[in-house]
Amino acid sequence: RVESIRSRSSITIAIKNCFQHSAEADSSFLLANARIVDYPIVFCNDGFSRLSGFSRAEVMQKSCTCSFMHGEQTDSETIQRIERSLEQSESDQQEVLLYKKNKTPLWLLMYLAPIKNEKDVVVLFLLTFRDITALRQPLEEDEHRTEQVCPAGSVRHPQPLCADLLLQLLTCVANSQQPPDVSSFVRIPQVVALHSDVLPQYKQEAPKTPPHIILHYAAFKTTWDWIILILTGYTAVMVPFNVAFKNKTMDDVAFLVLDSIVDVVFFIDIVLNFHTTFVGPNGEVISDPSVIRVNYLKGWFVIDLLSCLPYDVFNAFQPESSEGGISSLFSALKVVRLLRIGRVARKVDQYLEYGAALLILMIFGFVLLAHWMACIWYTIGVRDLELEIWYGWIPRLVNDTLAPQNWTKATYQSALPDKSLTYLTSLYFTLSLLTSVGFGNVAAYTEGEKAVVVLFMLLGALVYATIFGNVTTIFQQMYASRARYHEMMNSVKEFMKIHDVPRELGERVMDYVTSSWAITKGIDTTKVLNYCPKDMKADLCVHLNRKVFNEHPAFRLASDGCLRSLAMAFATVHTAPGDLIFHQGESLDQLCFVVSGSLEVIQDDEVVAILGKGDVFGDTFWKENPLGQSAASVRALTYCDLHCIKRNCLLDVLNFYQAFSNSFARNLVLTYNLRHRIVFRKIADVRRERELAERGKFEPPLMDLSSDHPVRKLISRFKKASDGSVSAGTLKPNGEAVGPQSEVGSSGEVFEAPSASSSAHGGGGSGGGGGGGGSRWSR
Repeated sequence: RVESIRSRSSITIAIKNCFQHSAEADSSFLLANARIVDYPIVFCNDGFSRLSGFSRAEVMQKSCTCSFMHGEQTDSETIQRIERSLEQSESDQQEVLLYKKNKTPLWLLMYLAPIKNEKDVVVLFLLTFRDITALRQPLEEDEHRTEQVCPAGSVRHPQPLCADLLLQLLTCVANSQQPPDVSSFVRIPQVVALHSDVLPQYKQEAPKTPPHIILHYAAFKTTWDWIILILTGYTAVMVPFNVAFKNKTMDDVAFLVLDSIVDVVFFIDIVLNFHTTFVGPNGEVISDPSVIRVNYLKGWFVIDLLSCLPYDVFNAFQPESSEGGISSLFSALKVVRLLRIGRVARKVDQYLEYGAALLILMIFGFVLLAHWMACIWYTIGVRDLELEIWYGWIPRLVNDTLAPQNWTKATYQSALPDKSLTYLTSLYFTLSLLTSVGFGNVAAYTEGEKAVVVLFMLLGALVYATIFGNVTTIFQQMYASRARYHEMMNSVKEFMKIHDVPRELGERVMDYVTSSWAITKGIDTTKVLNYCPKDMKADLCVHLNRKVFNEHPAFRLASDGCLRSLAMAFATVHTAPGDLIFHQGESLDQLCFVVSGSLEVIQDDEVVAILGKGDVFGDTFWKENPLGQSAASVRALTYCDLHCIKRNCLLDVLNFYQAFSNSFARNLVLTYNLRHRIVFRKIADVRRERELAERGKFEPPLMDLSSDHPVRKLISRFKKASDGSVSAGTLKPNGEAVGPQSEVGSSGEVFEAPSASSSAHGGGGSGGGGGGGGSRWSR
């Protein structure tokens, strides 16, 4: 059962909520004014236009009973039931046979729902339509049933069970819902076959690539790239640490297995790169296998190959006698894996915004540099101990934090502190050296340490200035837009405070400024366009108004020069809910195209039309010379984007391009012409007249009232005031003049006011005296 829709705030919110809800459902619906005689249509969505064949302009202001779609076989009783439901403001559901614009019969399931405002008064009617023509046509019956023969032109009703099942299925499909019970639809294929044209499938056709080629933008490749990035970061951290601290040995099975897995993943990545598409220099996607292989071999293949070689396996098969030669060489070759970090910047920049990617790379690079320098600092300290230099930073760390040791070549290995302590001390020293000049608790003492620290300080100064300078710029760019926004809002608030703007108007201004900023991001379109030369500016204007030019057939025959001239004259207007685009009585000096949002047209406090995307309103001033006045007001229901062109600019273009002028005047159809005033009667006035007429039947007629009745005296007083001296020109039926004290009744009868010499009212007759003596009148 269709329930009544109750708005919680106002009629405007009721219209807006209904409009948005029905638009989401993607159905065919109408909105009609419930307070005007014949219930005229104020809005028609695109679904109903496609269903009926009538354009929105042709449907507007027609009766919501769809009398313009009635035909020979339209059931009059059904129409009467619909009219009765409209008069009683009740919900209803009917199956009605209507005819399209091309006279094609159309069975529709109509739902009628009244829309009430906050005062519980019905202000609108929502009528939704569903095409059930396929259900009302003769269906193929089972071979055990005899086929019923229908007369020509008649429509046959199917079995109710099948109709209900089909309607339920179509409802689930239209709303993208799961059917409640699949088993209940077993008989449906036997009743009707749903071919592909009834339930079309919409799917994007994938690019035709060889089966063994992977698209570089596929979901699998994106996930794989992130895995490679994580493993590359692991390599960048662990390889220098293992080389410097000799943390991994052949006994560390867990690290060996993990590094082997990393090597295998890197090798698989090389294989996948030979089968992954890439974007060519002209922007095309290259999927030719031979071209892909050549491009990868010329690019990152050598670096990727060196980064995935199993150096630990090479070390495992070396004899112990070659510990200082080949083993050290393979350990040093592990650092080649760090070259793979060059691919990090390329991948991160591909999936993140430039500012965020640069900030992440800066922070990661700074920490990674400190980590590498800490490993080098530890290596220098151990190298000094091997050279029997016992006053380096490592011996001082042990003597200051732990028990003093007797450092000799035979005992220094056992006196070395834990690797965690030395690494943290090294990282602390390098970070303090990069961010400042150090704190002195860890310092360079030997010649090798001092030489390395000098290089660290030079490199650190350059890296510190580069990284943090860029980070400051990034943060300024991130907050620059917000700073401009707050500056603009402060200016608006100060303006309203200085000029004492009313609170309600101030709230509207703040709402408009906020919504405009959310759309434009504070970018002045006019200022940007003025940077460009005239030709480029015209191209940009055509692009900005492309929705208007593509959606309306009036611009199809326009030449490039004509479109450029029109685009330069168009202006984009953004409106907030409640803003008035036209006031009643204003001059119609522009033509407006609705790009997004919804608006309402109000005449005499009644909603006569609701406009949406693709509608055009204004005046046909290219056909009518005098400048017209708006007969109604246009108010925004939601945030709207309007493309408007001034009257003078449009007329100049039409006068210059005569061929386009004829096509424009013939093809442009106004959804609502604000110059024309709609003549309508309110249902409340009609009902009041009926009540007065019914009440007058039971009131006594005026001729039955006595002469001293207050109503008769009141009529006499108004008659005397309007006619002046009644006795001067009023004659009795027999030709004698009426005295100054006579009265004229509402039915044309003449009465004489009673005097002292008058006798009681009698049956009539006149007594005479000669010489124009006094006479006595009766009724």
